[in-house]
Amino acid sequence: MRISTASFAAPFPPLSPTIAAFSSAKGSLTYSPAIESRNVSYSITNKRGKFLPILRNCSISVPPGQLWMLLGPNGCGKSTLLKVLAGLLRPTEGEVDINGPCSFVFQNPDHQVVMPTVEADVAFGLGKFDLSRDEVQSRVSNALKSVGMADFSQRPIQTLSGGQKQRVAIAGALAEACKVLLLDELTTFLDEYDQIGVINAVKNCVAGPNDVAALWVTHRLEELKYADGAIYMEGGRIMIHGDVSSVTKFLKDKQSEYVRHFSL
Repeated sequence: MRISTASFAAPFPPLSPTIAAFSSAKGSLTYSPAIESRNVSYSITNKRGKFLPILRNCSISVPPGQLWMLLGPNGCGKSTLLKVLAGLLRPTEGEVDINGPCSFVFQNPDHQVVMPTVEADVAFGLGKFDLSRDEVQSRVSNALKSVGMADFSQRPIQTLSGGQKQRVAIAGALAEACKVLLLDELTTFLDEYDQIGVINAVKNCVAGPNDVAALWVTHRLEELKYADGAIYMEGGRIMIHGDVSSVTKFLKDKQSEYVRHFSL
């Protein structure tokens, strides 16, 4: 899937060395990104006709077969960028490339999980494909195994916890053979047990043989330790993009600078 704006007639500048040289989890020194944006900007116009930039020249690249975290303070543009990547919003400027079918998983699973049972919900999206009953059952079974919900196939949706509903939503995306998962703050309303269950489900997906890539928006810094890479945003801009240790150091240095400033 490619999303672009006609305003970019000139060639894009090369990605930064951190983005271009980052090796994939499969050991390759080069890769074709699963998720990529180049110089993406997004603006809105308020009721007074004032032009308000939300995203400013955002360039990111996420390899296949990895889980990356997108972090930043409230209002920095994380969810907006995710929606642009998903095609839910059209960028004002720039280009987005998603390598393969993609699924957006919402913060609130009740906005996405709609059928009465787990099995029926995972199978729901397969109705648009010309599949045999056996193929549907196989896809549903494999997807539920991937997210650790195989024993819940006949369970009524209303009996599930929030984390279990999130895992069902992810299973639905996997059943449709999605190669890219765009995940919007899935653990915001979850307790620690469900939080770890959802994280492990996503980790299992990207560790599988299908090179699924996941970009996870979060405000929980403790979740960074589960990621293969990370992106930090402020004020609608990408501040740093790369390996977890580099992003963690950047955030710690930023925190120390903030503490020193208010200790003067």
